[in-house]
Formats: sequence, C-alpha cells, structure tokens
Amino acid sequence: VVTVEPGRVFKFGTAQVAPLANGTSLPPEFGRGEIAKSTVITEAVDTAVTDWREAGYAKVDVANQSASADHRTSTLDVLVALAPGPVVRFGKMVQVTASAVRQNRIARIAAFPEGEVFSPAALNAVADRLRKTGAFDSVSVVEAERLGPGNTLDVELKVVDAKPRRIGAGIELSSLDGATLSGFWLHRNLFNRAIRFRIDGEIAGITGAGDGIDYSVGARVDVPAAFGKYTGAYVTAEIEYLDEPAFTAKQGGFGLGLTRQFTPEIEGQAGLAYRYSITEDALGERRFSLLSFPAQGTWDKRDNELNPAGGFYLQAGLEPFYEFEGTTFGARATLDGRAYRSFGEGDRLILAGRTQVGAVIGAAASDVPPDYLFFSGGAGTVRGFPYQSLGIDAGGGDLIGGRAFLGLSAEVRYQFSERFGIVGFVDYGALGAETFGDDAGGAQTGAGLGVRYYSALGPIRLDVATPVSGPGGDGPQLYIGIGQSF
Repeated sequence: VVTVEPGRVFKFGTAQVAPLANGTSLPPEFGRGEIAKSTVITEAVDTAVTDWREAGYAKVDVANQSASADHRTSTLDVLVALAPGPVVRFGKMVQVTASAVRQNRIARIAAFPEGEVFSPAALNAVADRLRKTGAFDSVSVVEAERLGPGNTLDVELKVVDAKPRRIGAGIELSSLDGATLSGFWLHRNLFNRAIRFRIDGEIAGITGAGDGIDYSVGARVDVPAAFGKYTGAYVTAEIEYLDEPAFTAKQGGFGLGLTRQFTPEIEGQAGLAYRYSITEDALGERRFSLLSFPAQGTWDKRDNELNPAGGFYLQAGLEPFYEFEGTTFGARATLDGRAYRSFGEGDRLILAGRTQVGAVIGAAASDVPPDYLFFSGGAGTVRGFPYQSLGIDAGGGDLIGGRAFLGLSAEVRYQFSERFGIVGFVDYGALGAETFGDDAGGAQTGAGLGVRYYSALGPIRLDVATPVSGPGGDGPQLYIGIGQSF
C-alpha cells in the first residue's frame, strides 16, 4: 500500500528567466501568484531559449538556475540565468553519409545558407527541401557541438536513400459507374539527380452502365531545384480515349512548366501545354487544336491527407487557351475548397465541407473540347446520381456540358471504435449553360450514409447514396474506395 500526502499547493513568488531576447513573451502562467507547476517552468525556459536561437544565438545555454521553496508561505522562487553567447552564422554543410544522388545535386537542392545568420527555420527548410524530392527515406541535419572560426556553425547532413523505384495501384467501385483501376510506376532518382519520372495508367467505367470504358496513360518528369532552391521544372505527356455518357474523345498532348514552393503549405505551378482532340457529342464530330497556359496554386493545411480531422485545403486553377481550329480565345477557371473541424476527445467527431466552382470564360460551349465543360453527378460531385447525369439539353435528349458549375458537399464523420466509423453526407450540384443559375441549367441533391474501416493504408469507404431532388436519378448508388471522399 502506497499512501501519497500531496501537501499544500505552492505558488510562484519570484519567477524570472533572464536575459530575454527582444520580443520574448513568457507564458502568463509563469508569474507571481500562479500555481508553481514544473511544466510551466520548463515551458518558460524553452520559450526563452527558442527566441534567442531564432534571433541567431545558436548556442544559448542555461548558465545558472535555482529554485527555493518557502514552506511558511507556500511559495516557490525560481531564477534561471541564460548565457546567449555570440550571434552565430552558418558555416559549411558536410554530408557524412553516402547517397546514390550526386553530391552536387544534394547541395543544389538543399541550398544551405552558408554565411547567413543562424536560423532554426532556415535549417529545417534545408531538410524539408531534400525530403520533398522523395529520393530519401530520412534526412537529418545535426548542428556541430562547437563553433568554428568567426563564430560559424557547421552542420552535418545525414541522408538515407529511398528505394529508387516504386509501384502503386488503386481501385474505386460504383454500382452504376463501374470500377476504376489505376496504377503507376515511379523512379525517384533518374540519372542520380533526384529527378522523378512517373508513368500513370487508368481504366475507368469497367462493367459500368455508361457508354464504354475510358483509357489513359501519361508520364511526368519533375526536376527539383531546376532554377533556384524553390523552383523546379516539369515535363508531361498524355494520351487518352474517353467514352463518356455525353461524349467520346481521342486526344493526346504534352506540356512543360515550372513549380514553386512558396511556403511548406503553399505551392504553385504554371506552364505551357498543347493538346489535339477528336471528339463526338451532341454537337457532332469536331477537332480541336488547343494551346493553353495552365496555372495552379495549392494551399494545404490539412493535418492528414487521407483522413483529415482539422485544417483546410484550397486549390485554384486558371487555364487561358487559344483554339486554332476555331481561332477562339478563352479560359477555364476552377476552385476546390475543403475545411475540417473535429470535436471531442481523440477527434472522433469530424465535420467536413467542400465547395467546388468551375467556369469557362470567353468561349462558347461549341468552341471548347467537351471535357473542358462541366457536368454533375457521380462520386466526385453529387453522389446518388449517375456520372454526368446532369448536363445542358442540346435537343433530342442529348446532353452537353455547361460553362458554369457549383458543387457543395457536407459530411458528418464519427469514429466509434479504433477500426470503424460511420458517415452521413449530403451533396449538391448546380449547372449553368452560360452563367450560374441561368434557365438552361439545373440542380441535383443527393444524400446518404457510409461506413469507414480505418486500415493502415487509410480509411476504406463504403457509401450508399440516393437522389433527393433533381433530374437524372436512377435509384440508390453504391461507392467503394480508399481514403475519405474529400
């Protein structure tokens, strides 16, 4: 039997950490009259040390510390003296482990800030740039224990190479749209320069109730740090055959451009692309020769890509184009925003919302390829309705896409055990022939319930949805896939 006598609660008398860097604000709990928790003392010291390091004093240390308790008044006096040391500048980065990636490429991608004032954020950014290449399983930067000449600080770089090649596959199943199979082959370190080369293939509409099966294969090459530490380059090529409910298309194209990492959460890309298409839909057989300038920005603050419980995701795209066959100028704009909020212990209850907006600007529907237009219905827009079940009536029951689209989705996710959870959701999609809400458009609303199995690969989802309102419904639909729906 162990009996604990907690005694009286002690409060701070004197609570001091000094000297402090300019702008340092210690925790308010570390002050006279506050409960003298040991964790608060640790937090106050850590805050002071971190602020000195962020100001360039890399070797700040605790020079002296004392804590004395007065049992008569139940107070604790805490005095911590810091020794900031000199302002430190970065010395050299020394790679101490071997790698299949060429050393000069590692140095270019890392862009170590030699000669600059020390900054923990700058040091973390060096490691992050190397990790984002995907060529390494682990990256660590270790500060030297002692300063070098002129108060410089050398850093050791340790990397562990990832396996150079990787393959992956995915499957998604809808009771009406059929199955979609996808796969990829990836080389992480082409020419030993941390260049990524990826080939993707997809077959969609297998055994579906639509018109046929879609096929696509594409390749992409990404060169990190092609133009400075934050700017990479890419080259793409793709061919595909689309047999969609509203159109068929045979097309192929290529593109090139630049990628830019503005912050750890914000990235963008812009480039030049060309595509040639032979299409057939309610407007007849047409040919398109399209030169475009696609640009896209992404702000990703989700805490988890496959199963987010908090944060948000925002992606905006703008693609100005010129179509040579019809000598037409125009642009296609898209926006995809998602937000997540968790409640309760362990993030078991999550509210998730999504907004999708799309518009074709400056060009008529007949002047752009059918897949540049927008449809509603299916797993990516309104569950409960067949894929592309809502379009613009072109006469005789034939549909073409609209130039404007608005999609809204909301989900309530509850994980009731370690492995299982349930989801309730509602989706809404509205289409406009020319603009949002015009008379030629329409809207759909679908709702349903789902089950989630939380595997090591991510949530495996099974959703059942039914039409609530709007045209094109065909009874309840079943959807199966990996990862949350958004």
